[in-house]
Amino acid sequence: MLNRINQVFADCQTAGRAALVTYVTAGDPTPEMTVPVMHALVRGGADILELGVPFSDPMADGPEICRAMDRALAHGTSFRDVLTMVRSFRASDRDTPVVLFGYLNPLVQYGLKAACLD
Repeated sequence: MLNRINQVFADCQTAGRAALVTYVTAGDPTPEMTVPVMHALVRGGADILELGVPFSDPMADGPEICRAMDRALAHGTSFRDVLTMVRSFRASDRDTPVVLFGYLNPLVQYGLKAACLD
C-alpha cells in the first residue's frame, strides 16, 4: 500500500502534471483559521499541505515565514495545537497528505517519543 505522499505523486505522474505543494504556518493568521485555510488550499487545488510548526527562532527561513511564526506564537500556538489542527483537518479529509514543517526544538520540548506517538 502506498502512503499518501507516494499516492499523490503517482496520481500526478499518471495525469501528466506536477504536484502542487502549499505551505501555511499553523496558527497564522489565527489558530481558528488554520483548518479552514487548509481546506481552502485543498479546494483550490493543493495536492500536499505543508504545515509550519511555530518556533521562536526560525533562522533558516525567509522573512515571511519568520513573521508568520511570530504571529502564530503571539497567539500561543504550540506543537500540541498543531497536532489538534491536523486531527481536526483529518475529520473531513482523510486523503490529502499533511507534512509538518519545523525545527527539532519543539519536538524535543514536547518529547520525541510522545511527538511520534501523537
